[in-house]
Amino acid sequence: MKKLFILSAALVTSGLSLAQTQDMGHVLSATPILQQVGVPRQVCNTEQVAVQQPKSGGGAILGAIAGGAMGNAVGGGSGKAAATMLGLIGGAVVGNNLEGSPVSQSRDIQRCTTQTFLETRTVAYQVAYEFAGKHYTVQMPHDPGPTIRLQITPIIN
Repeated sequence: MKKLFILSAALVTSGLSLAQTQDMGHVLSATPILQQVGVPRQVCNTEQVAVQQPKSGGGAILGAIAGGAMGNAVGGGSGKAAATMLGLIGGAVVGNNLEGSPVSQSRDIQRCTTQTFLETRTVAYQVAYEFAGKHYTVQMPHDPGPTIRLQITPIIN
């Protein structure tokens, strides 16, 4: 009984291995299937921008000191405080104007943006091959080369 079971298991196993065989087909052509794909890229350019430095305030301070001293020297009695204040304010305005505007400088500033560029990429291959005198086509994710491996399963009636 054990021998009969082992023999039938061996026949079933060998029958399964005969049911599926691997053969090779001859590739006639492998045509790439192309697709437009959007690819983001960073694009940068350099611009020159005029930058003006702020005034130091030194002219206004020196003018206020000089104007306050002059107003204090000129004024007398209760008008002395008013003359000193007027001298401070007037001196600050004159000193600020005498300091002048600082020279503007140009600086290079880099500005970057992300732009999408279209690239053509191969997404698959349309493969035409011959096997057993007949022509077939199949779409594959890669180029198979000169031959294509086939999984043949015979139909049993």
